[in-house]
Amino acid sequence: MNMYPLGLLRTIMLQTAVLKTPVLKTSGQNRASCSAACRAVLALLLPSLLLASATWSATPDSAEQIAERRATQRALYLRALELQPSLEQQEQTPEYQTLLDQLNDYPLLPYLDYAALSPRIAQLAAPGNDYTQVDEFLTRNAGTYLGQRLEREWVLALAEQSRWSDVIAHHRASNTNTELTCHALRARLETGDASALQEVAPLWNVSVSQPNVCDPVFATWMAAGYPTADIAWQRFEKTLKADQDSLASYITRQMPAREQELAQLYMRIDSQPQTLKDVLSFNVPIDTPELKAIILHGLRQLAQSDASQALGLLPRDNFQQSLSDAERVELQRFIIMRLLTQGKASEAEALLQAAPALISEALGGWILRDALKQQDWARIETWLNLLPAALQTSERWQYWRARMLISKDTRESKEQARQLYAELAELRSFYGFMAADTLGRDYAMVDKPIAADPAQIAALTDMPAIMRAHELYLIGEEASARAEWQHATSGMAEVQTIASGKLAESWGWHRNGIQAMIQVSYWDDLQLRFPLAYADIVAEAADDHDLAPQLVYAIARQESAFMQDIRSSAGAMGLMQLMPATAQETAKGVGMQITNQDLFRPEVNLQLGSRYLSQLMAQFNGNRILAAAAYNAGPNRVKRWLEEARETPLPLDIWIETIPFGETRGYVQNVLAYSVIYGYRMGDGVTLLTENEANSVL
Repeated sequence: MNMYPLGLLRTIMLQTAVLKTPVLKTSGQNRASCSAACRAVLALLLPSLLLASATWSATPDSAEQIAERRATQRALYLRALELQPSLEQQEQTPEYQTLLDQLNDYPLLPYLDYAALSPRIAQLAAPGNDYTQVDEFLTRNAGTYLGQRLEREWVLALAEQSRWSDVIAHHRASNTNTELTCHALRARLETGDASALQEVAPLWNVSVSQPNVCDPVFATWMAAGYPTADIAWQRFEKTLKADQDSLASYITRQMPAREQELAQLYMRIDSQPQTLKDVLSFNVPIDTPELKAIILHGLRQLAQSDASQALGLLPRDNFQQSLSDAERVELQRFIIMRLLTQGKASEAEALLQAAPALISEALGGWILRDALKQQDWARIETWLNLLPAALQTSERWQYWRARMLISKDTRESKEQARQLYAELAELRSFYGFMAADTLGRDYAMVDKPIAADPAQIAALTDMPAIMRAHELYLIGEEASARAEWQHATSGMAEVQTIASGKLAESWGWHRNGIQAMIQVSYWDDLQLRFPLAYADIVAEAADDHDLAPQLVYAIARQESAFMQDIRSSAGAMGLMQLMPATAQETAKGVGMQITNQDLFRPEVNLQLGSRYLSQLMAQFNGNRILAAAAYNAGPNRVKRWLEEARETPLPLDIWIETIPFGETRGYVQNVLAYSVIYGYRMGDGVTLLTENEANSVL
């Protein structure tokens, strides 16, 4: 049947299936593709692939034939991307048309249609041009991720051509953004629909500047007598609290004279909160509604620099009585936290002991950690007892109650501590593992795979959007695959979400399995939640850099949940979330030359991440706790923390609990616990702490 052996075809299909070929392109973008060698092989094999596709489509489909046909189409699809007509060319080659004919039932065919249409959207939107293709695409793909994407592009292109009636016809409130909403409102105004003015306020009344395309709508709205004084005041407050001072000043000029005067007072208090003590000189009646907001904001601003002074002003002029209970509690808690951070713990503690209802997790936790640093067990006991009941029973504070009871060193207190440790040791968590180690017990892994309905999995497998997501995932287009997946799974029932997690895991798409368990709040399926992803690469990287593979897994799981193409808001990239500068420096040390895009490749990222982690381990004498903290917060910051604690070294568990950054504290605890879980998943016993770590003081 085939001109080439099936094994060779399978090899080529497998190679083409993992190419990082961007599926979507826009005008002016270069499209990455397979190498010249890959293109040559595809061109050579194209007749065989086409013949195989035609032959399979004419025979009954077994499961194997379906898989072979899909793999063939995948290769043909990648070739079609290579041959896709350019914006200037527009004419389809005979070879490209032949490929389209063979892909008529391939899930990603709409992506070829999209890639042909999207670069020409502006041209098609020009008056007089035939845009039948756009309407046909939107009809064929109504409700899909790609259909909604092109619809947004089309509305924008129509607006840029001032085709206002067509904008109204194509814009949908369920598929919009701020820019398109402004265009749609302008379209209604331009076509005589004055009722659009009633919908402008929510767009204008925000804390930041809106896109420039909204300006004509806002100008028409203001010319009609808007905003009202109340709406203007609301936006002024939002912008000032968001530190948008220039915008706040601009909004002030849109206000009536009375509100302008109050806004100017507000801005003065914002920049000079110490002037609050002269509130009676403001020449504003004390019962003015806006004055409460001004004073409330000023007290918060003043507390940032002098919490004691803010606290002293709180009872003046019956201001406290003008606050609601919620406002009063929030303000008092804010001021007390500032007292704590400004070194006035005694004053803060006295206030909280006089009003225990004010004690929150943040305030109680801050005081308890301060007491732990000093190992003041009597103070720890006092504040554990003052915590709200729900916090007292949390595993964190149950663990520290047990530690406090041990410090009493009586038979009764030790027995009470043992009972607490025994309860905690039933948990699969950092504190549970710590308690188990204290008692010398095995860890409670609580591994209970979640049950998924096979019929639901089968139904999802046949869902067109899920099929598209799978194909995109197989060709390396994870961003588009995630978009399709999220579009398909949003709003699913719990039983479908569970099935989607199992399905994704069966494909090796680990992040979606993890996310599904989060969505249904099921924490005991350890195969789904802690997958052995990239096992060979992890094993090699760990071996190359003398690391435990469980530690590498724990870092990658915590950093990225195995999303290989993720980029954080700070710019960290890939599985182990490497900053580009760190990655370049690490690569340079072994003579590697890399680009930032290489950090999205698992084999590169895991190698460089493991090398960097190994360097941190060496820098901190093999201590995983310090290395993990440094991986998250930076080595210089960890060194500073150690220096600050040099005169009063702390047991390891106290040092971890008192890490100044809550994020880093949770990060270290997770990495240690995840290492244990990955030891279980790999069949290797891993202790939460090594003997050296457990006996160390920092």
